[in-house]
Amino acid sequence: MMTEQFFKKIKTYTDLSKEAECAWQNLLKENTYQKGDNFIRIGQKPKKVAFVVKGLFSQYYVNDNGETIIKYFFPEGRIAGSIPATLQQSESLFDITALEETTVLEYDFNEFKKLVSVYPDISEFYIRYLERHWVIDKEYYEVSLRSDSAKVRYADFLRRYPDLVKRLKKHHIAAYLGITPTQLSRIFSYSK
Repeated sequence: MMTEQFFKKIKTYTDLSKEAECAWQNLLKENTYQKGDNFIRIGQKPKKVAFVVKGLFSQYYVNDNGETIIKYFFPEGRIAGSIPATLQQSESLFDITALEETTVLEYDFNEFKKLVSVYPDISEFYIRYLERHWVIDKEYYEVSLRSDSAKVRYADFLRRYPDLVKRLKKHHIAAYLGITPTQLSRIFSYSK
């Protein structure tokens, strides 16, 4: 059932041959993280990525002022990982932590990269996934964070992640938007 969900999502990027799907399926391992458990810790050299079947991860760091900065949320259907650190085999600059009980299908990234070089359809998936999530989405978020007001960023958050609002605490949303919980409360009161 979980692998069906995984490959259904993969096929929204490209169709896979039966051979490619079987090879990739052999890498998948089910795991569950309890709320507060880390998938990746700052300073760790990550070796795996995880497809979120059920649950929610956040990717964050704490700045020099002690403020939590959330870079990303990984809800169901997303692949969680510290991709730059994994690609460079360097230490992660972020923690990835379960915000609720989270069930994943994990796989070794280096083994996956071997499949990328063998199966053109997996390579096509990899390129499309990176383009969409690590180039297009990332650029839009970075520009918005620097140029849009907090109110505009919050409206965009609601549009892009309508289901997450009910699952997150206000301080998580504020940390993602780059504002304080007090500023977020002001936005709530103005929008009513």
